[in-house]
Amino acid sequence: MLTYPDIDPVALSLGPLHIHWYGLMYLVGFALAWILGRWRAAHVRTDAHAGWSAEMVDDLIFYGVIGTIVGGRLGYMLFYGFDQLIANPLNMLKVWEGGMSFHGGLIGVLIAIGLFARRQRMRFFEVGDFLAPLVPLGLFAGRIGNFINGELWGRRTDLPWGMRLPCQEFPAQCADLPQATLWSPAVHASQLYQAALEGLALFLVLWIYASKPRPTMAVSGLFLLGYGLARFSVEFVRMPDAHLGYLAFGWLTMGQLLSTPMILIGALLLALAYRHPRGA
Repeated sequence: MLTYPDIDPVALSLGPLHIHWYGLMYLVGFALAWILGRWRAAHVRTDAHAGWSAEMVDDLIFYGVIGTIVGGRLGYMLFYGFDQLIANPLNMLKVWEGGMSFHGGLIGVLIAIGLFARRQRMRFFEVGDFLAPLVPLGLFAGRIGNFINGELWGRRTDLPWGMRLPCQEFPAQCADLPQATLWSPAVHASQLYQAALEGLALFLVLWIYASKPRPTMAVSGLFLLGYGLARFSVEFVRMPDAHLGYLAFGWLTMGQLLSTPMILIGALLLALAYRHPRGA
């Protein structure tokens, strides 16, 4: 069994100012997207990359940052923390405490893509196909931030890579154990599973797939399908939010419910892209 490392969620303190690892991971994700976007604009020659300048990439990443932060936080409060929002609307601003929804962030980014495409007089999926391969490494960084924050743990497990947690720091994991217990039973580090699947694995698939000419919508469709399947799968070992629990059948979680449309829409976009490659 593995033991959860003692990681201070605060990376740096400057007087009253505390810089959290969670926030730094978002900066890492945005920086990687910017670097990869500039590289692809300069080196990759496919229809999705034709005519992209470094300045366009800069503007797109800026739009994406705003869409991710606003949409991610608003989505989390609506999907997972609506009771907190009603109790105190100012909870919306407490981003440093964690609580960002990928699905809300996706909606925010889709709106940002639409605004950017309109400004540049481009088609929506021209922008979407260019942006999709740049996203997974940001997801990887975000999941590492979840791990450092000690949130989104999975179910208990006897597998050798299960992780024990200190009961003093994670009392919810030890609620059914004697009070003097120091360590929880091993649990799935589902944040790391998600980092590996929806982060590294999805990045490699999209990066290789998008390096050659593909029909319009195909790269965007593969991103939606790949993320949806990865997220849906990991939810089987990830504990649902305590205040939501399972939504149905004793296993369906909010994450799976929100990922199902992504899987269906991603598959539909891929089918349409290859069925009508010129008119897509």
